[in-house]
Amino acid sequence: MSMSETMCTSITADEEAKLLAVAHEMAEAAKEAILPYFRGSDLALENKDAADFDPVTAADKAAEQAMRDVLAVKRPQDGIWGEEFGRSSGVSGLSWVLDPIDGTRGFISGTPTWGVLIALSDPSGPLLGIIDQPYIGERFVGGFGQAYYNGPLGKNTLATRSAYRLDQATLFSTYPEVGTKVDYQGFRAVADRANLVRYGADCYAYALLAAGQIDLVIEAGLNAYDIQAPIAVVEAAGGVVTNWQGGPAHLGGQVVACANQQLLDEVLPLLAPYAVAAE
Repeated sequence: MSMSETMCTSITADEEAKLLAVAHEMAEAAKEAILPYFRGSDLALENKDAADFDPVTAADKAAEQAMRDVLAVKRPQDGIWGEEFGRSSGVSGLSWVLDPIDGTRGFISGTPTWGVLIALSDPSGPLLGIIDQPYIGERFVGGFGQAYYNGPLGKNTLATRSAYRLDQATLFSTYPEVGTKVDYQGFRAVADRANLVRYGADCYAYALLAAGQIDLVIEAGLNAYDIQAPIAVVEAAGGVVTNWQGGPAHLGGQVVACANQQLLDEVLPLLAPYAVAAE
């Protein structure tokens, strides 16, 4: 399934700079919309899944609308795929894939590991990604030949770690349960061989991977807006992101992100018996 009606043509360096500027403007707009709600009492919390708990807050909706407002002025020709307000097609061959608050459960709990995800994609996958944590002032950017972090300690290049074996690796996942029973079994096949396993970081885990702090993220049941920005950031920093079969992961599902190809080559055979066919 393509994310726009027209295939993307080549992008000039000048166009790349303008697109990156729009992405930063969107991140700033989302930040201004979200922070008044964080750790507040008026979240207007709703549950999107009557059979489970899938929370959405007024901050989620306000942030996505703020980013869409930027695009309406700066990039009306592009498509949009957002978690809260769905998809709209464009004519440019480019689509903005948005998760206004990735980690809403963490957000409503007051933890600072949620983030704003912004990806610019063509039908083949993400070209540019931003993982933004506005409360602690950290922004991770990857794409168009750039991979950098900007935060309280200044601006630094992003680079994943190299030459790490699984028995030396730190593995992150958002939930211990991961997803279905089969997903959990696949995750355990890797987790039981890792050096350290941690949970609960949502998109921030991918930022840590890109920054060379951890080695591996395994998740399942993801949507495109959960993973496209992390893919761009991690790959720009030298990492690799695939589905559990080693194929493209930009439409979501079962995802594994590794600091390097060497680690991925060790992990994929462990996940393979539990991999499901990509849609």
